[in-house]
Amino acid sequence: MEWTDEQKKAIGTKGCNLLISAAAGSGKTAVLVQRIIEKLIDEENPIDIDRLLIVTFTNAAASEMREKIGNALSKELEKNPSSKNLQKQLALLNKASIKTIHAFCLDVIKSNFEKIDIDPDFRIGDETECTIL
Repeated sequence: MEWTDEQKKAIGTKGCNLLISAAAGSGKTAVLVQRIIEKLIDEENPIDIDRLLIVTFTNAAASEMREKIGNALSKELEKNPSSKNLQKQLALLNKASIKTIHAFCLDVIKSNFEKIDIDPDFRIGDETECTIL
């Protein structure tokens, strides 16, 4: 893929948080996937995929992101089949936190139920239950 100057900047920027905002179909997902891959294969300071939090707006987008990251890792592994790091990243992909903000918050609550004094068997109400409340 041929990256624009702005996309290259978004992919390569280090040491700060970054918001990527653009119109639908402009390549945001591709840029984010490449940015993630660059972090995973960084020779000086590689990061394991399961150490990142990747937040999307929908469950479908999270699934798509996981699939695209997996495909990108597989392509990198084809270029460098002896890379233990790439093999490790593919193995860790299923444990990676690629989810919606709601799913992330639910995980935090489930992991800390005793600290916030709620029943460990709590659940999210369905639409009808929430309407009644």
